[in-house]
Amino acid sequence: MRKPTIGLVLASAVACTGTLVTVQVSAQQGTLTPAQREQRVQTERELESAAIIDRRVMIPMRDGIRLATDIYRPKNATGKVPTIWVRTPYNFNFWDVRNGVPADMTNILTAVKRGYAYVLQNERGHFFSEGNYDILGAPRTDGSDALTWISSQPWSNGKVGTTGCSSTAEYQMGIAAMGNPAYAAMNVQGFGAGVGRVAPYFEQGNWYRGGAVQMLFIAWLYGEQNQVRPMFPPNATQADLIRESKSFDLAQQLPPVEWSKALWHLPEQDILKAVDGPPGIFADAMPVPTGGRMIQRTPNDPAWYKGGLYHDDMPLNLPGLWFMSWYDVSIGPNLALYNHVRKTAKPEVADQQWAIIAPVTHCAYTRATQDTIVGERSMGDARLDYQEIIYSFFDRFLKGDKSPRLESLPKVSYFTMGLNKWQSSDTWPPNGAKPMTLYMSSAGRANSLTGDGVLVASPPEADKPDAFTYDPMNPVTSYGGNVCCTGDAVQGGAWDQRKMEARADILVYTSEPFKEGTEVTGSIVPTLYVSSDAKDTDFTVKVLDVYPDGRAYNLDESIQRMRYRDGYDKPRVWMESGKVYKVTLQPLNTSNYFEAGHQLRIEISSSNFPRFDRNLNTGGNNYDESKGVVAHNAVYHSRQYPSQVTVTVVPHAATPH
Repeated sequence: MRKPTIGLVLASAVACTGTLVTVQVSAQQGTLTPAQREQRVQTERELESAAIIDRRVMIPMRDGIRLATDIYRPKNATGKVPTIWVRTPYNFNFWDVRNGVPADMTNILTAVKRGYAYVLQNERGHFFSEGNYDILGAPRTDGSDALTWISSQPWSNGKVGTTGCSSTAEYQMGIAAMGNPAYAAMNVQGFGAGVGRVAPYFEQGNWYRGGAVQMLFIAWLYGEQNQVRPMFPPNATQADLIRESKSFDLAQQLPPVEWSKALWHLPEQDILKAVDGPPGIFADAMPVPTGGRMIQRTPNDPAWYKGGLYHDDMPLNLPGLWFMSWYDVSIGPNLALYNHVRKTAKPEVADQQWAIIAPVTHCAYTRATQDTIVGERSMGDARLDYQEIIYSFFDRFLKGDKSPRLESLPKVSYFTMGLNKWQSSDTWPPNGAKPMTLYMSSAGRANSLTGDGVLVASPPEADKPDAFTYDPMNPVTSYGGNVCCTGDAVQGGAWDQRKMEARADILVYTSEPFKEGTEVTGSIVPTLYVSSDAKDTDFTVKVLDVYPDGRAYNLDESIQRMRYRDGYDKPRVWMESGKVYKVTLQPLNTSNYFEAGHQLRIEISSSNFPRFDRNLNTGGNNYDESKGVVAHNAVYHSRQYPSQVTVTVVPHAATPH
């Protein structure tokens, strides 16, 4: 989102290196071949001939903190030039200290050749940048200050665009909402951690899903909240910093962590402490705008509104090129924010939004091949000309040039799995999409794949609830999925779930085989009627495509912590034994073609760990507890309790050839 954790986490940020994301990650040791070393040297020489290079510029923010910045701009420019600005928490050192050669400057060279200044900047609290780190580089004013500085340079045409994936994208929406006149266009990729709240999602930057903590940030912050770190003295000259960058890139060499074991530690707030991770914003008070202590917050804690997150009460009027992927942790908030901007922005800006939804994992857009395998499912040829699309977008909004590729780009380009082809629409979901509801039913024994759970067109007359036991010390473990950044703990993508469905604490409901090909493209909304003898517990849902030979590939997954079933900004509510409660989960999302003979399946349980943290079922804080209680949970299905799933069907889908 495995390898040693720090290498993995950083790699998740550079999965888009075939586009404009150019964050450089040094190897743990020198690993380049002689040919690769020579290529690096030649690229650097070409860059030196094509660009005016100004490295290790320390740009001051309004509070005096300075952010380390490298600037590349065309030598042959006939006038002022537009700027592509990349801000990141990751290592972009121009020198690969472990291989003793320049870093790969290919993408920077491409930008310069196409007439752009290219500005790389580290967030505060990372590498050569000063200050204390807070997630998304709060305060947001850092972004506005950087835009003003760039646009005021004598070589700038006053227009700045941004690009990047994951943490190199997350800051863009929050800064865009500030309305800095220099900000002309944004290309956000895999950007869910920057979305605080956008209806109907209330995730505070992917920290939660349904009120449960998404554990990806625990592994990720191990390598990010490094506030006891080497720093050069404030009076070091630019020449000093450039020279020393060839000796010290300030990249951590953290001990590898086996997160598949480490994330089991209780209490949850001590997971990083247990692996001797650095103190910081995850569990400790920090001198940053949000105050730190992230694991202790509730979904509507005031601290979430003091940092860099975008919330849907903030104006966003900026041309946008939005990249998303079906097996990313953030696909739901991504789609919701795209629709929100198209609905709320000024009319001319609302029409300047383009979405691309790929069938890959987090930030893996350009890893698509002629036969793209995601997990273990083939998606066919999922390639797309991302670089041309991005430059066409920037040419229009930063240079004012006509952009044939952009003009031909549909508002929504989405890849339909199963059909294995790119499709297009003017809206999301596509025009003509209609809801289809299937109801859960059984004779009371839907437990496991060998049970009798089915999905039917109407709810059963009599209720025969399906009961199961949820033991937080023996949770259902995550297998595949729509994930990011959890080290070796979870491997993302589509995986055959049959081995998981052998568990009795997973309820399995399967439709009849489709008589004809059916395209499910859009939201998937589960509504459950449930009970528990615990004060609080979770319910999880997974949606799958079942092949005629039995393979069952996961499409999307979600969870609901029952204490938040009435809303995340409302008082918590508890469960009483013997009572049945209705709960509607936040929408799941996909675009999947069920060929004739395939079946749609729903799995229900009470855990999906460590994708989501375990509910210890006590009704306590959860994060500071070490012992849980066993919950006896049940799902009801009848006319009185019509547990159901509503999918979005695009009629008359083309038959694949």
